[in-house]
Amino acid sequence: MYERVRAFIAVDIEDPGVISRIAAIRDAFVATGAPMKPVEDHNLHITLRFLGNIPLSMADDLRRVIEEAEFEPFRVTLRGVGAFPSPTRPRVLWIGVSEGAEVLQRIYEVIERGVRRLGFRAERERFVPHVTIARLKGSRNLWRVVKLLEEYRDVEVGSITVRCVRLKQSILQRSGPVYRTLREVCRG
Repeated sequence: MYERVRAFIAVDIEDPGVISRIAAIRDAFVATGAPMKPVEDHNLHITLRFLGNIPLSMADDLRRVIEEAEFEPFRVTLRGVGAFPSPTRPRVLWIGVSEGAEVLQRIYEVIERGVRRLGFRAERERFVPHVTIARLKGSRNLWRVVKLLEEYRDVEVGSITVRCVRLKQSILQRSGPVYRTLREVCRG
């Protein structure tokens, strides 16, 4: 039996200053009293491609797919808070990407072609680079969340330099997911 792991390809948010600004924004949403599961500081990332449960033996093939993206270190500016499916019906709260979004889009397209070659189904949703900060678990105090989304719509969060794209394992636990890097491609 082959070991299977829940996996995704992502850019980690590692800058302590940016992490603390994201945490302050996330905590403001938690303070609304709306039921939600906040993303922990050490789990903040930009997902490039969710893969689902994969055989661990695919890790090297997936690293080669990431290498095909041929990126140089680049800046990503995090700006504005939004929600999926919409700011008036929020289920997932996120921080958006302004500068660097086009580079992330290009890397995503290369990865998408590569994983399709490996037999993965096409993504259903359009790629929107973002950092998930919380998932709502109910509608109590939702109006407070909607109001705060309006306030933070254009908030400047900060910039990071992206040097690494990683294949991550998501280990689901009662306390929340634990992410582990399986493979990485770093530049510069």
